[in-house]
Amino acid sequence: MSRTEAPPLPEPLRVPVADSHTHLDMQDATVEEGLARAAAVNVTTVVQVGCDVKGSRWAAETAAAHPSVHAAVALHPNEAPRIVHGDPDGWSRQEARQPGGRAALDEALAEIDALAALDHVRGVGESGLDHFRTGPEGIAAQEESFRAHIEIAKRHGKALVIHDREAHADVLRILAEEGAPERTVFHCYSGDAEMARVCAAAGYFMSFAGNVTFKNAQPLRDALAVAPAELVLVETDAPFLTPSPYRGRPNAPYLIPVTLRAMAEVRGTDEDTLAATVYDNTARAFDF
Repeated sequence: MSRTEAPPLPEPLRVPVADSHTHLDMQDATVEEGLARAAAVNVTTVVQVGCDVKGSRWAAETAAAHPSVHAAVALHPNEAPRIVHGDPDGWSRQEARQPGGRAALDEALAEIDALAALDHVRGVGESGLDHFRTGPEGIAAQEESFRAHIEIAKRHGKALVIHDREAHADVLRILAEEGAPERTVFHCYSGDAEMARVCAAAGYFMSFAGNVTFKNAQPLRDALAVAPAELVLVETDAPFLTPSPYRGRPNAPYLIPVTLRAMAEVRGTDEDTLAATVYDNTARAFDF
């Protein structure tokens, strides 16, 4: 079995569900093919997430053209330091870039702000903090960008989609300092059960990805088990985080049933009930 070969279509869900976070622009299939495959297994709605200005424009255009796609727009936490400090060595695995300083960050944020005003853009994200890939020199730019995204989400009445990698305490601190938007989603939730209780008390949505199926992910499953039903979402983060048993192969929205069934098992509920709840939660989170 080739690592690059797409996994087979799983058995369709009986109840429609939404993929709360995907990157169609990074997947091999065309948008139409990706949406058709997803619809074939009853994944009827996707949230397409931008990570930079270009990707956010694409997300907005794609949502405008496809009723089953909703857009979220943002500068990814690792994008902000790239804009400010540049990337002469290619550390970000993107092309080398010249530093643009604070002015370039302000310019990029202004573009995200304009996109966030569009009706078919339902979220501002993924924004947040990433202490895994960005060193100490990039933290200030990340925090500044994150605070700006929180303000944009609140001003436009959009959901805030959070990327939190090895930065739990700082993300929660900044949300508390700035005041979180009414609808806040922890994308690819990566905290433990204790953090899930903190998020639940604040009313934050927790979106679980394919890594909840990984053998070493018991803390994630513990968090899923205690998260209130009305705050649970499911996502692919495709093409990343493909669920077991297809880990390492390309992910896509049509694989949501694999993750959802594993989640239902963890929560001790049936897949129909969980699918219906998750769809309603996603519609509430993104106001569609």
